[in-house]
Amino acid sequence: MVMHPGERWHCTNLACLCTILVETGTSQDAGNPRCSCGFIMKKEFKSPIFTYLDFLQLDPPLVVAKKSREE
Repeated sequence: MVMHPGERWHCTNLACLCTILVETGTSQDAGNPRCSCGFIMKKEFKSPIFTYLDFLQLDPPLVVAKKSREE
C-alpha cells in the first residue's frame, strides 16, 4: 500500500497499539507496513466528507412517515 505524508497508521496487535505518523511517502505498492512487534499495521480510518451541494446551504428535507391504513 502506498503511504502518503501525514497519514497515521496503527498496529493491529491489541497488546501493542503502536501508532506511527508518516513523514516521507513511498512510491511503491508493497503491501501494508509491519510494526516492530511483527503485526500488520492499518491506516487510520477517516469518515468521508460529503460536500456535494453544500454550497446551497439548504436544510435537509423532512421525511414524513406514511400512516398505514388499518381496516
